[in-house]
Amino acid sequence: MSLRTIICLGHTALDRIYRVPHLPAGSTKVRALAFGEVGGGMAANAACAMSRLLDPTVHGVEFWGRTGDDSAGRIMREEFGQYAVAIPHLRVFPGCMSSQSAVMVDAAGERMIVNYRGDVPTDDVSWLPFGRVRDAAAVLVDVRWLEGAFAVLQAARLAGVPSVLDADLGDVPIVRALVPLADHAIFSEPGLVNWHGGDDTATALRAAVAAGAKIAGVTRGDQGTTMLVDGAFHHVPAFPVRVVDTLGAGDIFHGAYTLALAEGKPALDAARFASAAAAIKCSRQGGREGAPTRAEVEALLRR
Repeated sequence: MSLRTIICLGHTALDRIYRVPHLPAGSTKVRALAFGEVGGGMAANAACAMSRLLDPTVHGVEFWGRTGDDSAGRIMREEFGQYAVAIPHLRVFPGCMSSQSAVMVDAAGERMIVNYRGDVPTDDVSWLPFGRVRDAAAVLVDVRWLEGAFAVLQAARLAGVPSVLDADLGDVPIVRALVPLADHAIFSEPGLVNWHGGDDTATALRAAVAAGAKIAGVTRGDQGTTMLVDGAFHHVPAFPVRVVDTLGAGDIFHGAYTLALAEGKPALDAARFASAAAAIKCSRQGGREGAPTRAEVEALLRR
């Protein structure tokens, strides 16, 4: 059996993470308890999570995106290698700065993120190998690169390849352009409110399906996930854990969900698998480095 690739396209950033006793308010200075420097970004984190969860004899994962030729870009490229994420189509743009973030995480696991998106060009997608999408097991895109995500979602729909949109907080016009092309539009709770303009979950998810998504869902932290599948609403409970750090939990949910679809699981089973993966991550410090292994997720599912 030939190896099938899962394609993740979107944002990669270098996260500089500060552990603080509390999140700051107003003009102040806070002394960090610890510091770390790791790769981040929605689709990038999802790709790394998938790599820990997949069977390497069946699936591989690639990240498609953009970096500058600065030190942040070099660190990110090296880290993808450590996670066994292939990056043949992570393009380096000379003379440009990569996306970088300062992330503060408090003792309760809540976070504050300040991101500079960099100055890498976004409009040229001609270098992306769209022909490879038709052979993919699934694709995942985020909302940080409209031109690339739009083109890959179009190619996936044309080829009948399952596609997932990580519809987190983003520019509303971008999210509205991408939702109609995604087979599975999975929102964060703030992202759903931002996109729809109201806090009625049922109405917002119905609007996503009416716009063109085949299945819509929203993750709600410890309140679980609400899914709209074939016209019916379903609640997928969260797994109770002692929360240490929520950084990257949504990204890991989306990565695990996409992998489960690539493995042939139906949407509700995929959401349960992803909920378990995200719960384990929340019980640990760190973003992508807190992603669980397949054995850990399956053990939690059995319990």
